[in-house]
This record gives sequence, C-alpha cells and structure tokens, in this order.
Amino acid sequence: MDDNFNDYFTDENVPEEQPREHQETEQEREEREIKEATIERRGASVKMLLALIIVAMVLFLGWWVWQYYFHPYRVSQEKGWIMKVSNEGSIFKTFEGEMISEGYIEDTLLAMKTDFKFSIPDDSLMRQAMRWSQDGKRIVLTYKEYKGKVLWRGNSRQVVTKIEPDTNLVKTNPHK
Repeated sequence: MDDNFNDYFTDENVPEEQPREHQETEQEREEREIKEATIERRGASVKMLLALIIVAMVLFLGWWVWQYYFHPYRVSQEKGWIMKVSNEGSIFKTFEGEMISEGYIEDTLLAMKTDFKFSIPDDSLMRQAMRWSQDGKRIVLTYKEYKGKVLWRGNSRQVVTKIEPDTNLVKTNPHK
C-alpha cells in the first residue's frame, strides 16, 4: 500500500487563520453574541395574520348562519282558508298547517289544491288555527319567511306569527 497521500489531519494542511484587521470591542462582541443567540420573530406576524384570517372566517360564517336560518328575509300576509292543522315530527314535534290561498280559488284554470304550507310556533296560535279551520271562514295569516329550515321551528320556511279573520270581505269556505 502506498503511503504517499495527503493527510488532511496533519498540521501542515490546516489553513491559517486570517489576522483580523479590526479587533472587536466589548460592546460589539456583546451585540454579536446577542444576535447569534436570538431567533428572529418573523413568524409572529404570520401567526397574527393567520389568527385574523381565522377570526374573519368565523365571523363571516356566524353572520351567514344567522342570515340564513334566524333572520327573516320576508314578512308577509296570505289570505285564504286553513284546511289542515297537524302535529308532526319524530324528535321535534311541531305544528304544521296547510291553507288554500284566495288566488287559487278565484282562478278557474288552476285545480284547487293546498298551495301554502306553514309552521306554527306555539300552542295558542295552533288553537286559533284549529278554530279557524273548523269555522271555515277566510283568514289573514301573517308569517315570517326564512331562507332555511331549522328542525325545532318546523318543516316549513314560513312561520306564522299572527292569525286574524279577514274583515275586508267575508266569504265562506267553498269546500263546506
């Protein structure tokens, strides 16, 4: 075996330290050591930005859910005759009703059918609806319409807030 190769571990091949032109002062040395010991906190601004984005997304999602399920986009009235009131649901029992609208009865080309389905939120309105369906008188139904259905509010997007007799023109139910 040939022993004529460069040995990098001998003192001959160790590069010499370059002499410093400028000697480091005590203050410069402390600053250099502090800079070497500290970690740059650039990630803090990224974390703050991510937190703001997440908060904005949560706020937007909360606003959207409120708008879609809990804020009525229409408050309106419907005139007609209540045909059916029932208690429906397997987990959440809600009161549901069907009504023949005045427009369907007056139009001779359309077949008479129940065209307006609604949910009744409480017992007192349900009792009124039952009474008006038995009397066969025309009523005015005031309701709020939501964009989405919520299980405990009923099977319909229309939720009744008030039931009154129609005092403008009293007609009897054409089905009785």
